[in-house]
Amino acid sequence: MAIPATQMRPGMIIKFKDELHLVFSVEHRTPGNLRAFIQAKLRNVRTGGMFVERFRSPDPIERVIVDEIKMEYLYNDGDDYYFMDQQTFEQTNLKRETLGDAVEYLTPNLLISVSIHDGEPVGIELPTSVEMTVVQTEPGIKSATASSVTKPAKTETGLVVQVPPFINEGEKIRVDTAEGAYMSRA
Repeated sequence: MAIPATQMRPGMIIKFKDELHLVFSVEHRTPGNLRAFIQAKLRNVRTGGMFVERFRSPDPIERVIVDEIKMEYLYNDGDDYYFMDQQTFEQTNLKRETLGDAVEYLTPNLLISVSIHDGEPVGIELPTSVEMTVVQTEPGIKSATASSVTKPAKTETGLVVQVPPFINEGEKIRVDTAEGAYMSRA
């Protein structure tokens, strides 16, 4: 299904140069007295490579329709990550290359949406925030209040997040999946 470049939106999956790409961001630019163009940040679904591409406004973009299936993350075995369909209880495994940086936010029993194209899983959509347990950080400071001072904290998945000084080991925190930033205590 072809759409004009001006109708591209973040989160869409498009076919560009015979490969599937996830649209990360779209920006409409009009530089001075030159022609307007659309600048899009794309991620190759197969390789995970990110790049910026320019399109003229009337350029036809081939939009790919994918099926979204709610699945629960179970566990990983090396570079294989296993998910279970909530309706049929079938298990699916995805490779680390397909998931990319999303593996740092996968905690057991996390519900996510898996994008399926032609019967093959092509990516996942994480919730906006996830709860994680802090496994390693410097000791907390008593009577510390929220300020601009932060310290690194390692979570159960290996993700390192900058947290306020009052957070201690063993505490659950809420992490923003878009930026990988501390939001609050859980």
